[in-house]
Amino acid sequence: MITSIVDSIHEVPVAEWERLARPAGLYLSHRWLAGEEEDPTVTSAYCLVRDPDGTLLAAAPLYLVRDEPNDSYQPETVLPPRLRPRVIAGARRGYHNTPLVSPGQDACLTRLRDAARRFADRHGTTHWWPYLTTRATAALAPLYPDPPLHLEDDALIPLPGTGIDDYIASLPARRRAGIRRERADFAAAGIRVRHQPLADCFEEAGALLAGHQREHGHDRDGVDAMTALLERQAATMGDEARVVAAHDAGRMIAFCLYYHYASTTWIRAVALDRGHPAPHLYFNLMYYLPVEEAYAHGTTALHAGMTTVEAKRRRGADVSALYALADRQPGAQVTGGVLDTPPPADRQSPA
Repeated sequence: MITSIVDSIHEVPVAEWERLARPAGLYLSHRWLAGEEEDPTVTSAYCLVRDPDGTLLAAAPLYLVRDEPNDSYQPETVLPPRLRPRVIAGARRGYHNTPLVSPGQDACLTRLRDAARRFADRHGTTHWWPYLTTRATAALAPLYPDPPLHLEDDALIPLPGTGIDDYIASLPARRRAGIRRERADFAAAGIRVRHQPLADCFEEAGALLAGHQREHGHDRDGVDAMTALLERQAATMGDEARVVAAHDAGRMIAFCLYYHYASTTWIRAVALDRGHPAPHLYFNLMYYLPVEEAYAHGTTALHAGMTTVEAKRRRGADVSALYALADRQPGAQVTGGVLDTPPPADRQSPA
């Protein structure tokens, strides 16, 4: 095997990268990573493992983080005090991470770890993998000195059949009645629903998103910051960045930003004007309208992400754990065990 590090995702052909990324998820897709390269708070690199014929067997983005605006990706917030890595291996955003490895090529994981160590060492630090899926954690954990740290729980809603009625029918009877009522009450309120590219509405959405972030204690995420973040996503992802939004009296009162990728529809951000009296506004924008869009596009699952996990479980979500694996400084001693604490109240964030 041949291991190399390149400076840009654009040095890897799209089809070659996507062959590994599509089973892994949106936040490791070629187009998403191209957008992340434009973030001025990091220096990006990519570890590639190829066979002697040049076939790409495994890969992982690497990020040297200079300034982390998202509390949930700050080592001092989510890791034990003795661990302060400044290099992220894998996805830096989206709370969903895994190394990219061809089937049957798990031996490449050691090469990815070693490359991440060398990259971090050159910058005088160590590396970590945040928000690893349970499967990825099981594969990587034997390569690291400390046990995995439980960070959060992740929700994925299966979408059986061919339409939202099939989804509702798959739920327990009590939940079916509740969801039908929530949909009917929202429809009866006469709120206009619009479907559009993010590029057409990022300014309105940015203002709502800033309010959502402020309500959850993210004071750095003001209107300018959130608008710029959504504008960058719109420019990078183009028409793949889709919004379903609720409008009343000519203004946006709620929106959901989502992406269809591979067999899954990924919820990226949801925000609403909590002062608006529309009934069940959040549940319709977070779940039911995106579910309709997922069926229309032909995906078979809705990735609902972290936080408010019980509400998602009541709407049919399968819940799995997300972990971190962190490398230690050379010569450090193992002093801790598995950190298995409940998640904070609500850390849902678009960043």
